[in-house]
Amino acid sequence: MSDQLKLISQIENMIYVIRGQRVMLDSDLARLYGVENKLLKRAVRRNLSRFPEDFMFELNNQEVTNLRYQFGTSSLEHGGTRYAPMVFTENGVAMLSSVLNSEQAVQVNIAIMRIFTKLRSFLLLENDLKQRMDKLEVGSNHLFKIVFERLDDLDEKITPVLPGKRSKIGIKKG
Repeated sequence: MSDQLKLISQIENMIYVIRGQRVMLDSDLARLYGVENKLLKRAVRRNLSRFPEDFMFELNNQEVTNLRYQFGTSSLEHGGTRYAPMVFTENGVAMLSSVLNSEQAVQVNIAIMRIFTKLRSFLLLENDLKQRMDKLEVGSNHLFKIVFERLDDLDEKITPVLPGKRSKIGIKKG
């Protein structure tokens, strides 16, 4: 596997869904960009106007706790991070390349953008398939309704007429 494919595979595993958005953690991005996490955070804080809430947000205490349980990271008592992680949406990752201006940051950023684009195309394909399945379901429901109506009509035509007050044996139609 080429280095580029390894990087892409590694990045795919670093994308999480938090608050209904696909995001990447600051620590993962720092590792990919080859910088210390505190330097990445410092660069972001110095350029906070470039990172509105839909580009980057900090996790709340519950989300941090959930991450610790999910990934088995250490607690504060055992050397874990003291500050809430920043998470970056696709737009936030794109903006990071303007804040971290190294060749590695540019190359990693290109790979990340390709992955987000691929994820978006998968989502569009999934939505298209769902719409097609919904249309198929509506069409088949309509077809079954017609078939059952025709069967009921045939049943009425072939049912013998009973003499007098005699009733048909079986379930009564309502």
